[in-house]
Amino acid sequence: MSISLYLRVFLTYGAKRLRSKGLVALLALAAMPVSAEPLKLVAFGDSLTQGYGLAQGDGFVPQLQRWLDEAGQEVQVTNAGVSGDTTAGGLSRAAWTLSEPFDAMILSLGGNDLLRGTVPEVTRANIDGILRETQKAGVKVLLVGMQAPGNYGPEFAAAFDAIWPELSAQYGTLYAPSFFDGLPSSDPVAVRDLFQSDGIHPNAAGVALIVEGLGPQVVELLKAAK
Repeated sequence: MSISLYLRVFLTYGAKRLRSKGLVALLALAAMPVSAEPLKLVAFGDSLTQGYGLAQGDGFVPQLQRWLDEAGQEVQVTNAGVSGDTTAGGLSRAAWTLSEPFDAMILSLGGNDLLRGTVPEVTRANIDGILRETQKAGVKVLLVGMQAPGNYGPEFAAAFDAIWPELSAQYGTLYAPSFFDGLPSSDPVAVRDLFQSDGIHPNAAGVALIVEGLGPQVVELLKAAK
């Protein structure tokens, strides 16, 4: 019950009437603490987000949920990862996903664009479109960047790598340079024990390190969403 409603009750019934059992019970009920609803965070991405090849509790979202729970964060994390999804696929489902009232989003897409050789201009337009949808929905975003491998050439790599920090600055999002920042090395040979046999998707131990790396930035995202 709001303070203004307390005043209206007082002015209407007077101090003596407030002693009546009914009003005392009503005021006692109104004074009881109300637990806040947990924030709603959506992890929006591809197979890395979805948890490809892992047991149900070992994927990115369940491990992140446990990490945030242990960090004392009151948040419900929803898995919106679609294996094989491109930025175009993400754009096509962004508005539908955000029809549910989320407070924050981890946006991590672009790997499958690289695998398909999508030109950076198209990837940029798609990420831009997704960020426009988050802006319309009033959702705070942690944008996770990506770097192109050298085999695409320096011009492609420069155009692709610039997408994430530039759009993050344009839309005022939080920014993480890479999904894999929590791993001890960027050398695939050095971290092969942290990946599944395909060399692309992390195993449960790899995901745990990824969550530890991204976790503090996710906490900052949740602070911004409150």
